[in-house]
Amino acid sequence: MSVRPWTPEDLGRPTDGTYADLAFGLGEMFEREGDLEQAAAWYRRAARSGRAAAALRLGAVLGELADAGSAGDSAKPGDLLAEATRWLSGAQVAHTPDAIELITDTLNRQMRQAARRGLESTPAG
Repeated sequence: MSVRPWTPEDLGRPTDGTYADLAFGLGEMFEREGDLEQAAAWYRRAARSGRAAAALRLGAVLGELADAGSAGDSAKPGDLLAEATRWLSGAQVAHTPDAIELITDTLNRQMRQAARRGLESTPAG
């Protein structure tokens, strides 16, 4: 099996990019491939390194993982949504329309999760 060489230009990033740029690019690549757990891991690294757009993408990916009810680290949907909310609300670009939309989507997901928990705990009578 041949392995295709990889360069930062493959992700549209300059070769002199920062670690945050590289981590963000890897997050994008894994998200495009549908590996949301890996995408979240790389977006988390980029966000910790100061890449504001990574915090937004991380919030979105964590929301998708919560909706799917799957996370390799056995995190519960509520935990994923809580982390998404922390990243989104703390993002340097939290006042932009995209961020506000993601924050609203995350809050709606939290409300749906709370409603599901309420329905599950109500005895059928």
